[in-house]
Amino acid sequence: MRLKDKVAVVSGAGSGFGEGIARTFAREGARVVVADIDAANGARVARDIAGAVFCKTDVSKNAEVKAMIAAAVENFGGLDIVVNNAGVAQRRMSMLDVDEATFDRIFAVNVKSIYLSAIHAVPVLQARGGGVIVNIASTAAGRPRPGLTWYNGSKGAVVTLTRSMAVELAPDKIRVVAINPVLGETGLTAEFMGGDTPELRARFIAGIPLGRLSQPEDVANAAVYLVSGEAEFITGVCLDVDGGRSV
Repeated sequence: MRLKDKVAVVSGAGSGFGEGIARTFAREGARVVVADIDAANGARVARDIAGAVFCKTDVSKNAEVKAMIAAAVENFGGLDIVVNNAGVAQRRMSMLDVDEATFDRIFAVNVKSIYLSAIHAVPVLQARGGGVIVNIASTAAGRPRPGLTWYNGSKGAVVTLTRSMAVELAPDKIRVVAINPVLGETGLTAEFMGGDTPELRARFIAGIPLGRLSQPEDVANAAVYLVSGEAEFITGVCLDVDGGRSV
């Protein structure tokens, strides 16, 4: 098992990519804090994973992120891996039609959450002698689609933050990496596409050379590699898990 005895926090782990990551980490031997704003689904995932604990978390709230990191220390004695996966989508529309509250929420959840997680997790990782932070970005950062401008910008910020954090935290043996998934089979699919019909799916899939949407296991398998010892000399990278979309 590649993550035996490691302690991981995964935000947004009640569904989609986060659920896939939490389950795969556990199969690889990690003890997992399942964090999600959705208490019912987060608790469901935690119940299904031996030894996991659930922490209800709004990642845009300082106190709740602090409690999320504390849950790892209190339940498992430390922290080795943080996956900043929780995110919100923007429904496809003109950039001028997105209201201010939606804009603020996109940046609070997709960007501010990384700041909050760093504030609370980095000291714990430093005390541990190192660790790994994984930020889930998006192909939208490098290949933005029209109608998603503010979401695209939030994921561009995630990529830049990942690279800057990687350089700054390298002396502490803390690696920071990102994963850029293409549109996936998650609860946010309809939001990104502006609906969910066979015609809309076909239009999106036409832009993915390998001919399908991403699946949670695609992202989870990439995450396992990046946090494992096999990737100990990899930091600052943003790995496209996109079926060739970004080529």
